[in-house]
Amino acid sequence: MREALIDAIAPATHGPGASPRIAVRLDGVMKRFGDSVALHRVSLKVFQGEFLTLLGPSGCGKTTLLNLIAGFAEADGGEIFIDGQLVTDTPPYQRNIGIVFQNYALFPHMNVADNVGYGLRMRRVPKAQREERVAQALKLVKLEAFGKRRPKELSGGQQQRVALARALVIRPKVLLLDEPFSALDKNLRLSMQQELKEIQRKLGVTTIFVTHDQGEALSMSDRVVVMSAGKVRQLAPPSDIYRRPSDPFVATFVGEVNVLPARYARHDEHSGVIEFGAGSLRLPLDSISAEVGDAVELYVRPENIRLIALSGGVALTGTVVGHVFQGDHVDVFVNAPDSGLERPLTVRVAGLGALENFPTGTGVGLELPGEDARAFARESEEAQA
Repeated sequence: MREALIDAIAPATHGPGASPRIAVRLDGVMKRFGDSVALHRVSLKVFQGEFLTLLGPSGCGKTTLLNLIAGFAEADGGEIFIDGQLVTDTPPYQRNIGIVFQNYALFPHMNVADNVGYGLRMRRVPKAQREERVAQALKLVKLEAFGKRRPKELSGGQQQRVALARALVIRPKVLLLDEPFSALDKNLRLSMQQELKEIQRKLGVTTIFVTHDQGEALSMSDRVVVMSAGKVRQLAPPSDIYRRPSDPFVATFVGEVNVLPARYARHDEHSGVIEFGAGSLRLPLDSISAEVGDAVELYVRPENIRLIALSGGVALTGTVVGHVFQGDHVDVFVNAPDSGLERPLTVRVAGLGALENFPTGTGVGLELPGEDARAFARESEEAQA
């Protein structure tokens, strides 16, 4: 029964073994608001069945890009294709797009079933077929017993499910989600993230999700588009965004990071040597964006630094100056004068042992990784700002 329900709502997808189809393509899309350029020649491809997230700070252009795909705004340049069809000048109602807004935009005077079926009624779907598809959509989002209720009688999470059912019932080619979790409390937000991802996977519907929350982006997405100032800074799977950021903006925007002044000393065929503090660190060449001799900034995640006992030969030494208990881990703050930083380094230690093993005032050595660090020429951050 569950499979039949999914088959009834899910759009057709490519067969097994076939190359993934491109569901949405943007070629050099631009958007201006007066003298301000909101999008700078953005090009990207979204594959059939993919969950793609547009991630960035407020004002970076992610919602503008979503509105262009939906047809709610007109592009000032470039072309937009949906399922291989040019839709740049096509009105929204002809694009077969499902969308869930930040405020859900439910009709307060309609009950749940009428809200879900509104798009079908506008498409003149016969009443019997419309009622069947609404029932299927409500069952999909686990609200089959709520069809007669009004939106004001629902919780925030239930209202979100109604909005999702309304978007899915029309069998859209693409599902667009504009920060749909922002109004929910933390626990409900996490629960709805899991439910949405489960539904998206089972239906195989191509989904483009807008958020400024990096945790949502990393946990839910097949690929993430990191945006800043109307430009795409990096498009990659979440693990690459986090572990292999393409530039200083991505490295600092996604996750926490320590940034140490250093120098690119030399390299051989496979790796380069970054000198900092009293020692050096060898990185793969593709982790270094600089020329030999450049002053660089070394980006290291807190969880990739190890606290060890003081001994000779460690690259950095310091003194523990504070802790922050985070439940499953402890953030330890270490003042390391030789690092060249005026502020303490953050070291993330799993479990609770750091509170006992490294109390405030303890002298420690800091061991840095050679795999999960990145080095960027110091001037590159200014050039990309």
